[in-house]
Amino acid sequence: MPIIALIIIGAAAGFLATRLMRLETDIITTVCIGMAGALLGGLVLRGLLAVMGFMAGFIGAVLGALVLIWLWQRYTAR
Repeated sequence: MPIIALIIIGAAAGFLATRLMRLETDIITTVCIGMAGALLGGLVLRGLLAVMGFMAGFIGAVLGALVLIWLWQRYTAR
C-alpha cells in the first residue's frame, strides 16, 4: 500500500477509533494509532479484503486501531 494511502486511511481509521473509544489524543498520536491499526487489521483481515474490496480494508483498519487503543488503555493506565 502506498505510504500516502496508509497515512490517509490511518488518519481516518485513527480518528474514528479514538472517537468510538472516547480517547482524546493529539493528531500525530491519532494518525499513528490508525496506521498501526491499519497494518494490524490488514494482516488479520487479508482474506476479507480479497473478497469484499476496499471497504473491508477500512473496516480492518478501524478494528485494528480499536484493539490497539484498548491495549494502550489497559496497559498504560497503570
